[in-house]
Amino acid sequence: MFLIIGYLIILASAVGTYSIHGSLAALWMPTEYLAIVGLMVGAFVAGNNLKVIKGVLGALPGLFKGSRYNKAYYVDVLALLFELLTKVRKEGLMSIENDVENPESSPLFSKYPDILHDHHVTEFMTDYLRMMVGGNLNTLEIEGLMDQELDAHHHTAEIPGHVMAKLGDAMPAFGIVVAVMGVVNVMGSVGEPPPVLGKMIGGALVGTFLGILLSYGFIQPVATLLEQKAGEGGSVFNVVKAVLLASMSGYAPQVAVEFGRKNLPADARPSFLELEEELKSRKGR
Repeated sequence: MFLIIGYLIILASAVGTYSIHGSLAALWMPTEYLAIVGLMVGAFVAGNNLKVIKGVLGALPGLFKGSRYNKAYYVDVLALLFELLTKVRKEGLMSIENDVENPESSPLFSKYPDILHDHHVTEFMTDYLRMMVGGNLNTLEIEGLMDQELDAHHHTAEIPGHVMAKLGDAMPAFGIVVAVMGVVNVMGSVGEPPPVLGKMIGGALVGTFLGILLSYGFIQPVATLLEQKAGEGGSVFNVVKAVLLASMSGYAPQVAVEFGRKNLPADARPSFLELEEELKSRKGR
């Protein structure tokens, strides 16, 4: 939503103010538009493999949706972990074996469909719970393994943002390429009347205008949003990591989820009392 609003403000500022003292028809140069869009698409395809291209195209629709990583989502994550760890404390580690092996059919996971539908979070959670069920664990080694997995996950999640940022950096240069092509065309028509030459030079400069406008007005904001989305998605893994490591260290479930709560972003973090009341209200469900 805000991306569209931002785009409208950019167009109003750039094209709208120009229309006050200039002719919009002068900006309509179809060949310039075709050339610079072709250069942009060509560079995107040539510089990335199929997996990255699919990843970028798959990430773009998410920019028009609100973030699912809000306070309610994080409370669900903490509540699910609390229920799992409470079950372990009361009935032993083997009691969650079926929940971990088949989360889709687990009564506990089924209570939290938003988490269950997040394949990466569910897999991360169940993988380490399965290791806890499997035997004695060295907390430091597990923490190191978690860090390595999270680094790999974050690197993958950041790729779409990096790709779009690089593409945005290239757009002003593509604008110059299109402008130079227009100037070459002008130099071959030096015998034409001044009005004709003026129109041709103006058309050449439209290429530079387009390159800069597309870069800083349209592509770079997308790159920034993709990077922000990647950062938001990483917070939930840090929460799960903190809770599980605290549990492995011998802390009670209530204390373990507090470790996770402290890892939440400030704008999505419930207070201690809010979380405590929410956990109490869910015990009977």
